[in-house]
Amino acid sequence: MTIHRVICQTIAILIIAIQADNTLAMPKFEEVKSTFQPSDVRVLDRNGELMHSLRADKTVRRGQWVALADISPALRTAMVLSEDKRFYEHSGVDWRAVSSAAWGNVWNTKTRGASTITMQLAGLLDEDLKTAAGGRSVLQKVGQTVSAQLLERSWRKDQILEAYLNNVPFRGEMVGIDALSRTLFGKAAHGLDDREAAVTAALVRAPNAKPSAVALRACGVLKVMQPTVKTDCVGLDLYVTAALQRKEFDASSGIAPHVARRVLSVRPELGQGSAGSKKTEKASTSSARTVTTTLRAPLQRFADQTLNRHLRELQNRNVQDGAIVVLDNATGAVLAYVGSSGELGRSGEVDFVTALRQPGSTLKPFLYAQAIAERRLTAASLLEDSPTHIQTAGGLYIPQNYDRQFKGWVSVRTALGSSLNVPAVRALVMVSPDAFAKQLKTLGLPLKEAGDFYGYSLALGSAEVSLLNLTNAYRSLANGGRASPTYLTVRPETTSTQATIQAIDPRAAFIVSDILSDTNARARTFGSDSVLATRFWSAVKTGTSKDMRDNWAVGYSQRYTVGVWVGNASGAAMWDVSGTAGAAPVWAAVMQFLHQNESSKAPPAPSNLVQVQAQFAQNGMTMVEAARQEWFLTGTEQSQFAINKIAAQAVNTPAIAINKGKNGLNDAKSSQNDGNSASSARITSPTSGTIIALDPDIPPNRQRVSFSAEGQNVAWLLDGKPFAKGNAAKWLPWPGRHVVQLVDPKGVKLDEIKLEVRGAGVRSKL
Repeated sequence: MTIHRVICQTIAILIIAIQADNTLAMPKFEEVKSTFQPSDVRVLDRNGELMHSLRADKTVRRGQWVALADISPALRTAMVLSEDKRFYEHSGVDWRAVSSAAWGNVWNTKTRGASTITMQLAGLLDEDLKTAAGGRSVLQKVGQTVSAQLLERSWRKDQILEAYLNNVPFRGEMVGIDALSRTLFGKAAHGLDDREAAVTAALVRAPNAKPSAVALRACGVLKVMQPTVKTDCVGLDLYVTAALQRKEFDASSGIAPHVARRVLSVRPELGQGSAGSKKTEKASTSSARTVTTTLRAPLQRFADQTLNRHLRELQNRNVQDGAIVVLDNATGAVLAYVGSSGELGRSGEVDFVTALRQPGSTLKPFLYAQAIAERRLTAASLLEDSPTHIQTAGGLYIPQNYDRQFKGWVSVRTALGSSLNVPAVRALVMVSPDAFAKQLKTLGLPLKEAGDFYGYSLALGSAEVSLLNLTNAYRSLANGGRASPTYLTVRPETTSTQATIQAIDPRAAFIVSDILSDTNARARTFGSDSVLATRFWSAVKTGTSKDMRDNWAVGYSQRYTVGVWVGNASGAAMWDVSGTAGAAPVWAAVMQFLHQNESSKAPPAPSNLVQVQAQFAQNGMTMVEAARQEWFLTGTEQSQFAINKIAAQAVNTPAIAINKGKNGLNDAKSSQNDGNSASSARITSPTSGTIIALDPDIPPNRQRVSFSAEGQNVAWLLDGKPFAKGNAAKWLPWPGRHVVQLVDPKGVKLDEIKLEVRGAGVRSKL
């Protein structure tokens, strides 16, 4: 290139720049700031507190827009000294620098360059002006010069510097000062010192240079910033090398990772690449990646900490995973959402709030509500808890209680409160599996199959549901049977009232809530002082799936519904985890936190309900249950509930679960002796070969096995040790194989049976 040609090109650029069209449109500062797109989705709670940050844009690494006042003075100084010494003097183009660059080209000498901060910003804001692989063309340089002058006419200097620092590319994928400062220095931009500011300024000129080159340039910048201080360039070299090895700050950080991922899945536009930066284009606002949720930050932190603390206590019982969701009864807003145990478990990325698991006994309240609404049962109706064989298309269905023992005749209130399985199956026979499945779907529990697919096991929770849907179904009970969707984000289009349907008869919902809040109703199984009892009004139900794979506690107060699940992602069985040892303590703790300063009152009874004194009699004499005030749908009330003689015989007949002997007889024969009473003495229940499975919904220390025998002056030995006298005995079981013997006063064996206990229990000393 000749000297003449270089001079002509330079003069042409200057003339075009000076005579540029003043009407050329340039973006306003507010527009550039509003169209800035961070690469992270920021999840806020309802009050604006940051809950979680999750990287959504994989094409670039941008942090948040940082106001100039929040950028350290050291960095502002370093950037101006390094890139544009006369930034506060020129009007967009540094003509002295242009002249120097032109003469440098003429004499083939190296100069700093004439591109000002304003010109660089103009190139960053307009796609047409960005540097190509071979550098900017003459036309691009002219456009950059014109744009810089127009920016200076409509923007203040502080706005130009602020926009530049937030849009300038740094090393690798990092763009903007927030991403750089948090990545390389692990701090916010306001905390950068002179050394860090010098390194930052050095990276602008050569973002991807070798560490030694960056350190050399940073040393020069630092000398200009601190002319009276001796600069340690060797130490700076080591510092730069270490800093440049840091690749990025965490892609996911905070206390609501599953909420952030759920928001991103529901709103995929948040994960799209950065909007075009052409000055004529309008991108989404910067708030597009800031999502305000319905969460409460203090509650979310407490729920997360409580779950992790409890799971640590259960680690020696093979429990690794858990989840919590808290709903506002009135609105359906999600107040807390803990999707997993995080690093504590092996499946921290799995969202167990939405994962499908078997709910166990937690479906029983909806079954009884349906039966009551259809006037098939009342809360005082008596159901027989005894062996039953139900003919199905696939053969006989034989429901059992987990402890293989039966309670005889019980009321619906006791059956639901104490979570008895066989009465629930009898209730489902009345309702039908298909009708019950439709009821569950109406409540927002989208079962994969029709009711006939699950059969009568549906009463015991054989279908799969999510914690979120199950908790929301319980919220329907809290709202008098009214069901509506939940929501997690606060958006203008979702501020209208959620669609509500009457999924359950309000009278039936009230009666079921009354049962689930009744300490006496669950005392037979859980005791009157269990963790489920709260100092305020609440209704709760626990559930455990087959083989102790899942443990649930779901319940509600006047204002909140809380659902808790614990288990293992792998489906492995838990060890020694009952309904009140697994999820229930977490449920109780969260409920107590919610009601530190809030009361909870029982819901008022809806119309067309009556309360009647109900009495229970067997053959007119023995009381099956204590008399009490009971609620009835108008027209179904009655005051006397009696059992006839035929039914009474069924109650008094001992029931066994699994009989491995012949024809129900004991395998072991009675010992021979001279006394008539001794020769007729025998164990009548249970039979030899019985297998007893402990009920995971019932605390182990509240489960008992009943022994009965015929004969006089008999005593009992368990594994060779005496433990009771008389014709009846109660035993606290523990896992293993055991030998039970009936002996006379002299210790002579009269009868013997063998049985096996499966599951986890509490061993007592004899």
